[in-house]
Amino acid sequence: MRSQELQLNLFSNDEVETVVASQHVINVASVPQRSPFRYPGGKTWLVPTARKWFAQAANGSELVEPFAGGGIIALTAAAEHYFGHVTMVELDDDMAAAWQTILSDDCQWLIKQISSFVVTPDNINYVIEHADDGLKERGFSTIVRNRTNHGGILARGSGLIKTGENGRGLSSRWYPGTLVKRIADVNRIRERITFVHGDAFEVMEQRLNDEDAFFFIDPPYTIAGRRLYNHFEVDHRRIFELASQMRGHFLLTYDDTAEVRGWVEDYGLPYITIPMQTTHLVTKEELLISDNFEWYGIKAPKHHLEYELCEAM
Repeated sequence: MRSQELQLNLFSNDEVETVVASQHVINVASVPQRSPFRYPGGKTWLVPTARKWFAQAANGSELVEPFAGGGIIALTAAAEHYFGHVTMVELDDDMAAAWQTILSDDCQWLIKQISSFVVTPDNINYVIEHADDGLKERGFSTIVRNRTNHGGILARGSGLIKTGENGRGLSSRWYPGTLVKRIADVNRIRERITFVHGDAFEVMEQRLNDEDAFFFIDPPYTIAGRRLYNHFEVDHRRIFELASQMRGHFLLTYDDTAEVRGWVEDYGLPYITIPMQTTHLVTKEELLISDNFEWYGIKAPKHHLEYELCEAM
């Protein structure tokens, strides 16, 4: 792969580096779609970069995703055998129910429900009304809402699709054959995955000294999180504090704001900017923060005074 042109900027305290790489936006159609969810803020576009980060892993390493959401990074790592094991953590009750069902023997029940479901307002309401019947019913309701709500948003107050793709309305994102295949594929590799219905911070704190852990941390973003997620209130500064203490590797993703850059500076963490394209085809920069960027083809000297560009990995 060709070398990349880099622009170097340093904060005045010489503690933090930022590198802007000239690169192309990833076409998500070229990435295996392993998640059954249309998850707002999903990281399908980041998969090619994540694979480079995964490549550092040695035998016995474990990937931990504390804010699992749609789980595309964890699922890619598990399906492509980058790690000995993968742990997904999710606090949201609805998303947790869906993952627990997918990763259990109830997966076959879920597949039958999806295969026979006819998308109508009455059927959607019926499934939602029966979400409290049990864990698998809640999981099915989550998938139905994710596929029939505008933008896949599950936050309270989100509404159903109106016009939809190609004017197909509520059915425009309901592809039962595709959903069944993705869910069955995940269930087949469930022995490689541990799902934790719990708090991201507790898991990170418990694993701080684990040198074999790779943390992929993708929290609700500071600006859009309130609109997209039920659990949008997150102690972001605490995330940076924990990351700075981790003995294993970590990769954080964040929106590029002055507030986030301030936390990066406070904890002396190197970062790069990377382009991505929104669902509305708007290209913007996001931040990747990591313990090092040698995996990206960039070497940082001990005192963080300059970067040496290597051949891109």
